[in-house]
Amino acid sequence: MAAAPVAVDRARKFEKVCNILERYSYRPSGLIPILQAIQHEYHYLPEEVLTYVATSLDVPPARVFGVATFYAHFALEPKGKHVIRVCDGTACHVKHSLPVLNAVHDKLGTSEKQKTTPDMLFTVETVACLGACGLAPVLVIDEQVYGGMTPERALALVDEIKTNEIGSDSGVSSTEQPAIGEAVHAQ
Repeated sequence: MAAAPVAVDRARKFEKVCNILERYSYRPSGLIPILQAIQHEYHYLPEEVLTYVATSLDVPPARVFGVATFYAHFALEPKGKHVIRVCDGTACHVKHSLPVLNAVHDKLGTSEKQKTTPDMLFTVETVACLGACGLAPVLVIDEQVYGGMTPERALALVDEIKTNEIGSDSGVSSTEQPAIGEAVHAQ
């Protein structure tokens, strides 16, 4: 009897994918926006979904996997609820981005090999450049850019997210919580 709930979960997973495919009229030329929509839905691109997309679009799976692995924006592994990207491009590196990265890794128990926390709350990534060199060193959390980062400020942002997550779990409305980084945003 345990197989029924698994089948229902798989059907739901593919129902969302089918809705996305329908939105793009099952056109192979829409592969990149289809993958973007799927990643937005699941926060990564599950392998079985990529295979399903290839079959649905009548394209070789190698083409779908090739696109998914070519673009750095796409993730084939699950990501945490909050994605922290630490820039280690030239400007950020020279202005000491590695101590920021190391502090975040130490705080969350992550590493270059284990990028996501076991509770799926955080994923920590290093990127080559975020295009905000004038603000170096730069950290991005959930698409919000924070410049002039120090290890202490980065840890304060992580603590603030954790506090907000605990508050949201306890029934405190998000309107009562300050925005992430409100008190420690770039100066």
